[in-house]
Amino acid sequence: MDNHHYKPKNQKFGRWFSKKHKSRPRKQLSDDSGDEYDEDNSFMSSETDPCILTNQLRIFVATWNVAGRSPVGSLAVDLDEWLNVKESADIYVLGFQEIVPLKAKNVIGGEDPTEATSWNLLIGQILNDKCACRWATPMLNPVTNVQEEELNNNCGRYKLMASKKMVGVFVSVWINTSLFNMYNISSVKVCAVACGIMGYLGNKGSVSVSMLIEGSSFCFIVAHLASGEKKGDEGRRNHQVSDIFKRTYFTRDDCTPRPLTILGHDQIFWFGDLNYRLFLDNYFARELIKKQDWIALQEFDQLRQELRDGGVFQGWKEGNIKFAPTYKYSTFNSNWYSGSFPSLEGEKKRTPAWCDRILWYGKGVKQHSYFRSESKFSDHKPVSALFSTQIEVKSNDTNSSEYNELSNGEASSTLLSLINKDQDSSPSNRKSHF
Repeated sequence: MDNHHYKPKNQKFGRWFSKKHKSRPRKQLSDDSGDEYDEDNSFMSSETDPCILTNQLRIFVATWNVAGRSPVGSLAVDLDEWLNVKESADIYVLGFQEIVPLKAKNVIGGEDPTEATSWNLLIGQILNDKCACRWATPMLNPVTNVQEEELNNNCGRYKLMASKKMVGVFVSVWINTSLFNMYNISSVKVCAVACGIMGYLGNKGSVSVSMLIEGSSFCFIVAHLASGEKKGDEGRRNHQVSDIFKRTYFTRDDCTPRPLTILGHDQIFWFGDLNYRLFLDNYFARELIKKQDWIALQEFDQLRQELRDGGVFQGWKEGNIKFAPTYKYSTFNSNWYSGSFPSLEGEKKRTPAWCDRILWYGKGVKQHSYFRSESKFSDHKPVSALFSTQIEVKSNDTNSSEYNELSNGEASSTLLSLINKDQDSSPSNRKSHF
């Protein structure tokens, strides 16, 4: 017998099975965030158990340093633009910095929920067409068992899932109520890490949210890192990033196996006033801004350089920046960068920089937009990004005609595992560095 052309039976069967169960083609979102999903927003994964479906969610992630200012009624117009409510997402994850002035009494004193409550009320009204209902009621503690909540409320479309404030750093997570009828959303946890003055005060640091949506885990980290534009200040920021990775820890539910650390999640989003600056003279930076030469300007961006050199966030991604630096704008004329009017007393001279950023890590994440809004409320411009992400969902349909073709309807889970093992000779690599 000639063994040269012989192939094991399980390999032949595996290739037939893979071909038979290829993912159905589906329409992908384009870079225009206004594109709608295909009606069938799920497909069968050919790399895993055929009973696992992969669905897509639209997640809106945004960050804004509000410079210690309280929300006011007229801010609703700015929020409407920032949240881009016309292109509604399934989940809104909003990160703020300096929702209170970073004065000693706020940094050292006890937490006051007043400002967080005001922001949540305003956000809830915008997301729910300014309907002041119980979905907009601020929550000081995250929901950990949302399935027990009554969801038949006709007032609003979005529910506040998690809200956490640490001095001026604040996160607010909202989920479309329709998702609760489709998916099991559970294990919502929060964690705050203070790494400011003396390494432990909350003027700088992060607040993070962890949650499970069906079989996929998500982590959202909003951070405010060390300021300063001197050479070497980026090292302090890198150290704080490392510190946040090490100290962020989510408690485990008794009955739910779940990740404990940031890098244990399937999909991770890190955003905020990361404070990385430009290694460039102020004059030349402003000249490139006038020309809107964002490519040339990015060559001098600290965070981009650190990403390339592996100094921080190794293996993470950021979308292409096609907007002007977001910091620092003048308090006298918010159309101009600070220092544009040297004759004005008290005007700080700062080299413009992309301080406000959004990064992500994990499989199945695609960014469709990355932009800044033009609010004049603060000396920072808000920055937002729209993503589509994949979640794994157990299918109840295990009796399809194609599935029954396996061994005349006698396929077992053991056989399927052998096929998958034969096809997947190289296990997925989830190593990462910060």
